Amino acid sequence: MPRLDVREIPPPERHPKIHDAFAEMDSGEVLEIVNDHEPKPLFYEMQAEVESFDADGYEVERPESQKFVAKFPKQ
Repeated sequence: MPRLDVREIPPPERHPKIHDAFAEMDSGEVLEIVNDHEPKPLFYEMQAEVESFDADGYEVERPESQKFVAKFPKQ
C-alpha cells in the first residue's frame, strides 16, 4: 500500500503531492496518508474532483492526538 507522510511537507505543497501519488496508483490500490489533522478538506476535494476516488471506502484513524492515518482507495 502506498504511504505518504505529509506532516513534514509545507501545507501548500501537500495536496498536489497527494494528488500526484494518487494518480500514479493502479485501480484497486489504497493510498495511506499520515497527517497532523483530520484530512476532511482533502476528502471533499478528492470526492469532488477525482472520479477514480472511492469515497465509500475512505477510512481515517487517530492513533495519537496529532497523528491521523487516512486511507484513500482508488476504484
